[in-house]
Amino acid sequence: MTPKAFETMVLGFAETEAGTSYGKPSFKIGGKFLTRIRTDDASAVVYVDHIDRRDMLLEVDPEVFHITDHYRSYPIVLARLAKVDKAWLEAALRDRWRKLASKAAVKAFDAKST
Repeated sequence: MTPKAFETMVLGFAETEAGTSYGKPSFKIGGKFLTRIRTDDASAVVYVDHIDRRDMLLEVDPEVFHITDHYRSYPIVLARLAKVDKAWLEAALRDRWRKLASKAAVKAFDAKST
């Protein structure tokens, strides 16, 4: 996946906007961090439900998933855009989006998906 394709996918989620986090380009919903691309390794910063899930991803597919010391205490995994499965990435970002988006946006998404 290219950075442009990633951006298009992320901005396709209702209420998502481009912004900055700690001086770096990112994507937010209502001012809350959704994701960003790390420019130094072309990896997406992806929240997962639990650190255990993150650790499982790291163990199962280290070619795709990695972390840095900065993220070690958070339920976040870094996913290499060039190698990550697009469907997995979209689903993981959608899970995070559902937690940050307004109830109305989630309801509209659910109605459109059925």
